[in-house]
Amino acid sequence: MGPDPESARDTPNRLPVLAQAVSAPLTRAAIFLVATLNPGCGACVTLRSFCSDFPKLLRAIEFRDLEGGLTCVMGVGSEAWDRLFGLPRPAELHPFREIHAGERHAASTPGDLLFHIRAKRIDLCFEMATQIMARIGSAVSPADEVQGFRYFDDRDLLGFVDGTENPRGEAVTAAVLIGDEDACFSGGSYVIVQKYLHNLEAWNALSTEMQERIIGRTKLSDIELDDSIKPTSAHNALTTIVEGGREIKILRDNMPFGCPSQGEFGTYFIGYSRSPRTIEQMLENMFVGKPAGNYDRILDFSRAVTGSLFFVPSATFLECVAEGQSKVPETSSSSTIEENSSPALSLLDGSLRIGSLKGETHHE
Repeated sequence: MGPDPESARDTPNRLPVLAQAVSAPLTRAAIFLVATLNPGCGACVTLRSFCSDFPKLLRAIEFRDLEGGLTCVMGVGSEAWDRLFGLPRPAELHPFREIHAGERHAASTPGDLLFHIRAKRIDLCFEMATQIMARIGSAVSPADEVQGFRYFDDRDLLGFVDGTENPRGEAVTAAVLIGDEDACFSGGSYVIVQKYLHNLEAWNALSTEMQERIIGRTKLSDIELDDSIKPTSAHNALTTIVEGGREIKILRDNMPFGCPSQGEFGTYFIGYSRSPRTIEQMLENMFVGKPAGNYDRILDFSRAVTGSLFFVPSATFLECVAEGQSKVPETSSSSTIEENSSPALSLLDGSLRIGSLKGETHHE
C-alpha cells in the first residue's frame, strides 16, 4: 500500500511512514539477539542515537553483498519503551504474559530490545550483530543470542515441515501492520519470541502415526489430516484463530537451532502480528487447552525457556529519533509505505511452528 500523493500534498507536515522489513523474504540463516537496557540515562542516550543511525548501519553492511538478502528488524519491549520514548505508547504494548498450566509453562524472560537479523549467509548476520553490539554494547546487557538455520526440506528438528499458512501479498499488510486502530504507530507491528527446547529422544520414540496426530499433518507429504481423524488437540487445530468466521493470520519465521555436543535441540519461534492478542490466544490454547485440559501434546516434548513481547516501530519512527526528540511523527495509515518498497531502506525483517506447519520460501 503506497502513499497517497494527493494526501501528501494536502498535508505537507505529515510524514509518509516506511515500515521495517517485517515481511522480507525468508532466508537460510538468522540471528535472534535479545538484550536488556542498562540503568542510567547514558544508556538511553546511546540507544536513541543508535535508533537514528540504524538504517545507515544496515545499508553499509547490506551493500557489501547486495545479493545476500540482509535484513534486520528492531523491536522494543514495554519497560524500555517508557525509558526511551515515553508517551505516547503503542496501544497494546505490555510485558509478555506468562502462562502456568500444570507442568506446562510459557516463561516470561527479560528482554528490552530484539534484533531479528536474517540473510542468505550467516556471515552477514554475524557482521550485523557484531556492529550492533559495537555501537550499543556499553548500554545493554545480552539476555539471549540464538543462531538459527534452515534444516533439510525446510523441516524443524522434529522432522516436520515448519511454517505454513503465512499470509501473502496484500494480506501480509492486513495481518502484521498497524493501521487506523493506533494511528500514531501506523506501520508498526508486534512480535513475540520464544525459545523451545525439544526432547528428541522421547519424540523419536513415538510412532510416525502418533507424531502426525500431535502435529495434525502427515510427516512425509506434509498434508493436513482430515478433520475426521485429526484430534482437537492437534497443534495446527489449536493455533488456528477464527474471529467472525475469518481466520486471523500471523507471520512466522521460525528457525531450528542446537548444540549437539550439549544435547540441545530446539526451535526459535518468532511471530509478527498486528495485535499481540492473536499470538497470545494461540499460546493460551496450546498451554491451557481448548477447552481447558485439551492442550497441545507437542508440549509433552518441547519446553519453552524464554518468552518476550516487543513492539516494532516503523523505520520512519526510528530515523526520526534523536536525543531530546522522541515525538511520534504525525501519520495516517493511508500514508504507510510497505517495507519492501524502497531497497535503499531495506531495514531489518522476516514457526515451534506456532500458527502453522509448512514454510514458504518467500512472502509474496
